[in-house]
Amino acid sequence: MLLEVIATNVNEAKIAFEHGADRIELITGITEGGLTPSYSLIKEVVQAVDIPVHVMVRPHHYSFCYDDEEIQIICEDIEIIRRLGASGIVIGVLTGERKIDEERLKTFICLAGDLDITFHRAFDEVSDQEEALQTLLKYPEVNRILTSGGKKSALEAVPQITKLVSLARDTHLSIIAGNGLTVNSLEAFVQHTEVQEVHLGSGVRCGGKSTERMDPKKISEISTMII
Repeated sequence: MLLEVIATNVNEAKIAFEHGADRIELITGITEGGLTPSYSLIKEVVQAVDIPVHVMVRPHHYSFCYDDEEIQIICEDIEIIRRLGASGIVIGVLTGERKIDEERLKTFICLAGDLDITFHRAFDEVSDQEEALQTLLKYPEVNRILTSGGKKSALEAVPQITKLVSLARDTHLSIIAGNGLTVNSLEAFVQHTEVQEVHLGSGVRCGGKSTERMDPKKISEISTMII
C-alpha cells in the first residue's frame, strides 16, 4: 500500500517524509480543497524531501471549469512546476456538462512532459464516473485518479471505489482513495476495496481536522500497516 500525505508547508513535508509517507501532495488552501502553492514553496519542499512531490494545480476553488485566462495560468504553472523539479502534478478539468474536458486535458498533458499526472477529485464531480474512467484510459500519461467515489467521504463509497479499482485493474491507471480515511478505518477499507494507494490529509492531523497540525504518530502507524 502506498501512502500519499497532504502537506502545506516545508515542515509538514519533512514530517511526512521522516515518518514513512511514500509521496507528498503539496497544496495550499487546504480548507478549500487544495490550491496551487507558491513557486518558492514548491522549490523548498522538493529540495527538503527524498520522496516524490506532486503539486496541486488548481487556480481557484469555485469549480473545475476554467475560462481561457485560467487555462493560461494553469499551463504556465505546469511549466514552472516541471522546471522546479517536482515529480508530478495533480490536475483536473471538466466541461459544463460535467464531463472530462479532453481538449484542455490534452494541453495539460503536452506541457507536463515526463511529470507524473494524477487526475484529482474533479473526478468526483463528473456525471458518470465509469464513463470518465474510460475517457482517462485513452491517455496513458495519466497515472492515477484521486477519488472519494463521488461521496463526501471515501468510507461512504466502498462499493463504488471497489468497482473503479476493478475497472482500472491491469491498465495504466491506479485508483487512489482519499477523503475521510482515518488510521482506524484504513485497514478494513483497503481490504474491502483493494486499493493500492491511499491519500490522507485530515486523517493524519491532530483531532482529524484539516486546520490542525500534522500528527507524526498517525503517519508512522499507517506506514507500518501490512495490508
